Amino acid sequence: MSDTDDRTPNYGRRILWLAVFVVVLFGGYSAGWFYLADRMVERAKSTIADANRDGVTVECENPVARGFPFRLGVFCDRVAYANADEAIGLTAGNLRTVGQIYDPLRFIAELDGPATLATPNSGPLNLNWDKLRASVRWARPLPERVSIEGGNLAASTAGGEPLATVGAFETHLRPNGPDLDLASTFHGLTLDPALAEGRAVPELSGQYDLTINDGASLRGLQPKDLRGRSGVIRDASLNLESNAGFTVNGTFAIGQDGLIDANLKLTVRDPQKLSAILTKTFPEKRREIRNVASALTFMGNDPTLPLVIERGEAKLAFFKLGDVPAY
Repeated sequence: MSDTDDRTPNYGRRILWLAVFVVVLFGGYSAGWFYLADRMVERAKSTIADANRDGVTVECENPVARGFPFRLGVFCDRVAYANADEAIGLTAGNLRTVGQIYDPLRFIAELDGPATLATPNSGPLNLNWDKLRASVRWARPLPERVSIEGGNLAASTAGGEPLATVGAFETHLRPNGPDLDLASTFHGLTLDPALAEGRAVPELSGQYDLTINDGASLRGLQPKDLRGRSGVIRDASLNLESNAGFTVNGTFAIGQDGLIDANLKLTVRDPQKLSAILTKTFPEKRREIRNVASALTFMGNDPTLPLVIERGEAKLAFFKLGDVPAY
């Protein structure tokens, strides 16, 4: 036997050890995944139990961990939330929460309809949608980014009368140092004539982009939470058809009493087109709308006017518009 034969690698033994290594590695990974899954479900149950106090009820029916092998999240067959003190209630279908094993800082949640929502101002509403998803990019001390997007959302009364539909929408929040940036867009919003005193409101779309000063410390975005805050509106637009619509930008402040002070600029885009749209919706105001549109046309295609709000009293240029209710 030659020296060359003595040095021939034993490929069979190497393949065997490689197979053993893969089996052990996969087995250890699987055991770790199921351990984390059990911990996640127990943590979810504990969090829900802690939330059920002081008139608040939270439900997650049949919580279970899913997503093996590369995802991990808690699924619920049905979810519900109720706050007796604030008279708010929500019930909805399946909730799916998931994070990627290879990207643990990104978290995604999807909620299925239909849903029932009750608030003190609206009463019971039926909601349904094709898509409703939220994503969070975790960071300390606050999430780096929170996004919500949806499609084909429809709202109706408890009796089934339609109220509104929106084709698509998305909202984004992110801390910016001590401030809070918010941006949102929506497309294809239609309102039932019943919401507008029988008027045929054109399809709407819009967007906003603003910053709330010192907003990163906010615990919520309810109206009273924003009292004592100020901010900057970079763009708040409402589009009625084509390019016709309104755009507002400037600064604002909300007093502790809820009254608003603001120094804004209002841009009217394509006044003549806007006039034609508004006269269809408000035929009884046809003369006033056309007179205003004619005056604006002399200022150009997209005239800009100062819009000032002082202690809730709104003025456009030299004209008083009315009072803005306390926020």
